[in-house]
Amino acid sequence: MWTYVRDDRPAGDTAAQAVWFAYSPDRRGEHPHRYLEDFNGTLQAAAYAGFNRLYDSGRIQEAACWAHVRRKFFDLYEAHPSPITTEAPERIGSLYVIESEIRGRSPDERRRERQTRSRPLLTPLQSWLQESLTRLSRKSETAVAINCALGRWPALVRYCDDGLLEIDSNAAERALRAVALGRKNYLFAGSDSGGERAAAIYSLIGSAKLNGQDPEAYLRNVLARIADYPVTRVVELLPWNVASGVTEPDSVAITEHGFRL
Repeated sequence: MWTYVRDDRPAGDTAAQAVWFAYSPDRRGEHPHRYLEDFNGTLQAAAYAGFNRLYDSGRIQEAACWAHVRRKFFDLYEAHPSPITTEAPERIGSLYVIESEIRGRSPDERRRERQTRSRPLLTPLQSWLQESLTRLSRKSETAVAINCALGRWPALVRYCDDGLLEIDSNAAERALRAVALGRKNYLFAGSDSGGERAAAIYSLIGSAKLNGQDPEAYLRNVLARIADYPVTRVVELLPWNVASGVTEPDSVAITEHGFRL
């Protein structure tokens, strides 16, 4: 399941939120390349090699995820505490403190605060990682974690130059959590068509949750109405167009929203 999320609430945007799940029978990079063939802009995603082809032309810029970087060091700290694996999460945590304080502000304000407060932390962090690397075996797990961060440094610091961007891709991680938890109860979709249907249901449920609706109540509402609903107006039943608890068709609030990465 490939997960694409539009949620700009942290940047003060009040537009509707949405998540789109796309099913594929494997995880080859050709799938996101096909989904995003007409997209221009910044893709905020985890460090998956299958995405690399997307960035080759310069049409799409990469914004990397600090949560994944921090997680690598934190996992090492829990397994084998060391001065480096202790200090790295603390330094990254300081960046998150700033983010918590500017969440919900306008993109211009967020960019200004990041340039003033986050940039001065990132430059010495990069130097510290580079210096720490000289004291480690190149094959050590800590060295691998450092190299992963330094290898994507321009993408990791890109969020400072764009107030619309987040510091991480946790919005997609949260949306995908339902799939990860579900695997404990069911292992297979049964067929490719079953996977596509599952993706559609995940998209509806995830978007309902993002828009503050009870997914069960939303689906019950839609299923009770869709059989007699004009097919030309079915867009009115999408999660961001249906007010929670609405039962009458003429009470639907209509807005026009699209996905934006």
